[in-house]
Amino acid sequence: MTTRTPNFTGWRAVILSEADGNTDRLCRQLGLLGIAVSIQWTPLAAADLPDLVLIDADRGWDELLLFSDAAPACPVVALLGSEAPGRISFALRHGAGAIISKPVAASAVYPALVLAVSIHAERVEARRRIDHLEERLKLRPIVFAAIVRLKAERHIDDEKAYAILRDCAMRRRMPIEQLAAFFLGGSETLREVG
Repeated sequence: MTTRTPNFTGWRAVILSEADGNTDRLCRQLGLLGIAVSIQWTPLAAADLPDLVLIDADRGWDELLLFSDAAPACPVVALLGSEAPGRISFALRHGAGAIISKPVAASAVYPALVLAVSIHAERVEARRRIDHLEERLKLRPIVFAAIVRLKAERHIDDEKAYAILRDCAMRRRMPIEQLAAFFLGGSETLREVG
């Protein structure tokens, strides 16, 4: 997947951390990138989801973010000064696509943002593909039923019945599951094949 380097101008970011020297450096660097920044050490509100979240993974707790299970609603960057496995696990569990180590170095901010945005886009696309495939999988019994009906009506084997469905679907540029449903519903006779 080729990803363009994002332009962050006009983005909104929330830093979930207590204000300190690290947040000062982050705010300065994010501002240079055109990102409007707010700092809070209270749970993120669902009504006001930013474009980007940076979270202090050293001190964060589960309720600080509205999402978990590595399926964040927006790109997440973890701020991490500890090598503790539990803190790294916390960052991963909350969908961090990148880590900025503390103390924050200005040169680490932009690459981490680009990486987090890219990882988030890949996760969203993967979830979309999985959802699509799961939906098609749910419809497989309809395709099977259409194959059984074609076999009975035309006295052909499984392979030939499937080939008829597939070829008709390809000719009409529609998913085979949709064509099978039309065929079973009686609105499609598949006359042009066989």
